[in-house]
Amino acid sequence: MSKYAVVKIGGSQYKISEGDEILVDKDDKVEPEALLLVADGKVKVGKPKVEKVKISLKLLEAEVKGKKLSVFKYKAKSRYRKKIGFRPIYSRYLVEKISS
Repeated sequence: MSKYAVVKIGGSQYKISEGDEILVDKDDKVEPEALLLVADGKVKVGKPKVEKVKISLKLLEAEVKGKKLSVFKYKAKSRYRKKIGFRPIYSRYLVEKISS
C-alpha cells in the first residue's frame, strides 16, 4: 500500500504521493495550508488538520501555461455571441517527502 496524503494548497485540495508532480495555481508563496489526511498503512484524518506531519515541496517550474479554456456566451434571437479564451498559469512542484 502506498503512502499518500490529501493537502490543501491555495484553496484547492490535492491527493499527493512521494515523487508526484503537481500543478498549483501560480502564486507568490505556496505553502500547504492544511494537511487533511495521511494514509500510511493506517489512515489519519485531521479534525480539521493532521498534526506532526511535514510535507516538503520543491519548485520545478515557476510558470507553466495550462490548457486553453473557451467560454462562449449566446443569447437566442438577439444575435448576441461572445467568445472568450482563457489560459491559466500554474507552478509545477515535486513532492519530495511526506514525513510522519
